[in-house]
Formats: sequence, C-alpha cells, structure tokens
Amino acid sequence: MTRTEIEEKVKAFMIDDLEIDEDKIYAEALLKEDIGIDSLDYVDIVVIVNKVFGFKIKPEEMGDVKTFSDFCGYIERKMNQ
Repeated sequence: MTRTEIEEKVKAFMIDDLEIDEDKIYAEALLKEDIGIDSLDYVDIVVIVNKVFGFKIKPEEMGDVKTFSDFCGYIERKMNQ
C-alpha cells in the first residue's frame, strides 16, 4: 500500500467514522488541536486501524505522532514491517 493510499484511507475514516470536517484534515494538522481528536476518538481509531490496516496501535509507539502526516507515517512504517 502506498503512502497516498494510506492517507486516503485515514482521511476517509476520519470523515466518515469520526465525523471530522474534511477542511480540518491536512498534512501538518495537529491531531488534537487542529483536527479535534479526543481520547474517545483514539479508542475508535484503534479499532478502525485494526480493521482497515490489520494491526493494533501500540500507545508507546505513538509518542512522536502529533500531526496527520505523522500518523500516516506511523501506519506506513507498521505496514512495511
């Protein structure tokens, strides 16, 4: 799966499942501050990522993930392991 495909899938589930405004989702958007993801959304994201991408998010691996681009990069690294 390419980085572009990952970004499209992540953007799609943020819009469809988390009901986030498409305008808020861009590469350098901060997940919490700009996009508005809260702790309940993170629970949903763990379930969605497992379903869509086939792996479980490990909280300890998410420490440096701050932006939409960081999050997509994290998924890309996990997919290529």
